[in-house]
Amino acid sequence: MQEIYEGGPSGGMAVNSRAEFIRSTYVHLSVAMLSFVAISAVFHVAGLGRAMLSVLAGGKYMWLAFMGGFMVVGWLATHLADNAESNQKQLVGLSIYVLAESLIFAPLFALAAVISPAAIPAAGFITLLLVGGLTWTAFSTKKDFSFMGGMLRIGGMVAVGAIIASVIFGFQLGIWFSAIMVVFAGGCVLYDTSNIIHHYPTDRPAGAALHLFASIALMLWYVLRILLSLASSDD
Repeated sequence: MQEIYEGGPSGGMAVNSRAEFIRSTYVHLSVAMLSFVAISAVFHVAGLGRAMLSVLAGGKYMWLAFMGGFMVVGWLATHLADNAESNQKQLVGLSIYVLAESLIFAPLFALAAVISPAAIPAAGFITLLLVGGLTWTAFSTKKDFSFMGGMLRIGGMVAVGAIIASVIFGFQLGIWFSAIMVVFAGGCVLYDTSNIIHHYPTDRPAGAALHLFASIALMLWYVLRILLSLASSDD
C-alpha cells in the first residue's frame, strides 16, 4: 500500500481522502474522550463506582466476571464499528465502547478518590503527554508500524493470561506489571496511529477512533494504577 504522502495512483485525490479521514478520526476520538470524562464524572457523583467496589469485593471471581463481560462488550462494539456499512452504526459501536470503558473505570476512579484524588488528573496528563509523543513519532517519521501487530497480539494474550492467573491463584502482579502494560499500551497507540495513517479504510473513522481510544484507555488505566501504587507505598 502506498503511503498517503506519495499520493498513489489517484494522485492528490487519494491524499485528500486519507487526510480527511485522519481529521475525521481525530474529531471522533476527541468527542469520545470528552464523553468518557463527562460520563465518568456523572458515574462518580452518582456513587456508582463505590457501589461497584462493594459488589466486586464479594469474591475474587466477581472481578474476573466483570472483566469478561467488558471484553465481550468491547469485542461486539469493535466488530460493529469495523463492519457496519453506515457511519451511524459505526458511531453506535464507538458509543457503546465509551460507555463500557466508563463503567470499568468507575470503581478504579472511586478507589483513587480515596487513596489519592490528585492521581486522577495526573494520570490523565501523563497519558496525554505519552500519546502526544507517540502520535508525533508516527506522523513525523512516516514509518509503517504495522509489523508490530503480531507481537502486540501475543503480548495481549500473555497479559490476559497473567491477569486471569492472578485472580484465580490470588497473587499480586505489582507495579512492574503495570509499567510493562504502559509500554504495551504505548505500542498499541503507535500501531493504531500508523494504521490510521497508512492502512485503515477511509470510510470508517468511528471504527479507527474506537481502536485508538481503546489503546489510550488501556494506557490511562495502568498509569493510574502506578500512581496509586506509589501513593499507597508512601503512606
